Amino acid sequence: METTGIVRRRTAERVRDALGRLVTERDVWVSTAHPDHGPHQVPLWFLWDGRAVWVCTSASSVTARNVGKEPRVRLALPDTFDVVLLQGEADCFPDQEVTGDAADAFADKFGWDPREEADAFLYIRVTPRTVRAWRGEPELRGRVIMRDGMWLE
Repeated sequence: METTGIVRRRTAERVRDALGRLVTERDVWVSTAHPDHGPHQVPLWFLWDGRAVWVCTSASSVTARNVGKEPRVRLALPDTFDVVLLQGEADCFPDQEVTGDAADAFADKFGWDPREEADAFLYIRVTPRTVRAWRGEPELRGRVIMRDGMWLE
C-alpha cells in the first residue's frame, strides 16, 4: 500500500470529510446477512438525512428479506483508499408507509420515486452506531469516528 504523502487527519477532520461524502456520494455498498443463508452485499443508491442513511430496494429482494430477519447491517462508501464504513440497525418502511420527507428527498436526489412503481419497494433507514474512516495505513489508528451513535471529536 502506498503511504507516501499521506497526512494523518485529526478526528474532527475525518468526521467533517465523512459527513461531506455522505451528503455528496450516490452509491453505498449494503451488507446484510441471513441467519441461515449467510452474507449478502449489494450496491444501492443512498440518501443521508443528517442522522441516518436511507436506501430503497425491491420489497422481494434478498436485502429486504435479510434485514427482516437480521436488522444489523454494514454500509461502505465505494472508495477503497478513502474508506468510510458505517454499522447500524435497519428500520424498514414499505413504500406506501415511508415518511414523506424521506421519500421526497430520495426522489429529489435521484429523479426516481419508488412509490410510483408498480412493484412494491422497501425503504431501509440505517442509523449508524459506529463509523470508521481512514485514508491509508497511517490513519488506521484512530479510525473510529462514531461510537455508540455519537460523533467523536
